[in-house]
Amino acid sequence: MFNQRPLSNELMHALVGAWRLVTWQEILPDGRIQYPLGEAARGQLLYSEDGHVAAQLVSADRARLKQPDWRQASTEEAARAWKEYFGYFGTFSIDEKEQAVIHHVDGAWFPNIEHTQQLRYFRLEGRRLILDADTEWGKVRIIWER
Repeated sequence: MFNQRPLSNELMHALVGAWRLVTWQEILPDGRIQYPLGEAARGQLLYSEDGHVAAQLVSADRARLKQPDWRQASTEEAARAWKEYFGYFGTFSIDEKEQAVIHHVDGAWFPNIEHTQQLRYFRLEGRRLILDADTEWGKVRIIWER
């Protein structure tokens, strides 16, 4: 699903392009903050002018697999690698009134979000894009920077 209506030129210019991960935080009900991929996680978020989105987030300093072929990874190696990565791709639309971007997920590392609509409230602060979401496990804040 592509954008339902054209975005304002200003919003399109501000959103489209490549973003570098600053931080991915889970905000717990008691106010504590956790970092799903660690405080030094790396990542990239891409929005294209024709309505595509791709997000890739990864733990820093991941251990390499013992074999060059990922299909030969041991069960333990595969489990570790799976928990150190988060990514998906699809299309996006914007609800300007709600200040929300909706990621329409076509494919993902986490199969439970495939074919779902992931709502992210956004705000732009200088060179930063802040995405907030309410998930089944709590509040999430992901900060990106150009």
